[in-house]
Amino acid sequence: MNDVADLQSQPGPVFFDRTELGLILRVYGRMVAAGEWRDYAMIGHRDVAEFAVFRRSGDAPLYRIEKRPALRLKQGQWAVIGEGGIVLRRGRELPQVLRVFDSRKFRVVE
Repeated sequence: MNDVADLQSQPGPVFFDRTELGLILRVYGRMVAAGEWRDYAMIGHRDVAEFAVFRRSGDAPLYRIEKRPALRLKQGQWAVIGEGGIVLRRGRELPQVLRVFDSRKFRVVE
C-alpha cells in the first residue's frame, strides 16, 4: 500500500515548457543551417528532460541538453553534456547555459 501512495505522490515526467523548447530549437536550427547537426530526440523521464542532438541519425548524441529540476537550487537545473558524458556547462538559466554553443568554433571534418 505504501508503494502505491509513493507512486501517486510523484509528479509526472519532467519536460520542457514552450519558452524553453523555443530557445533550444533556435540553437538547433542555427546548427542545422551550419551543417553541423542533422537530427534530434527529446525524452521526458521522471527526474530529467533531455534534448539530444546528432550529427547523423544512427550515431550517438553529440550533445545533450538536460533539465533536472531537483538541482535547480543547488548546481542549477540546466546542463549541456558533450560526448563521453562531459559536462560542458551547468547553470540556473537556460540562455546562459546555451551560450556554450556560441563560443565554440564548429566545422565539418571530412
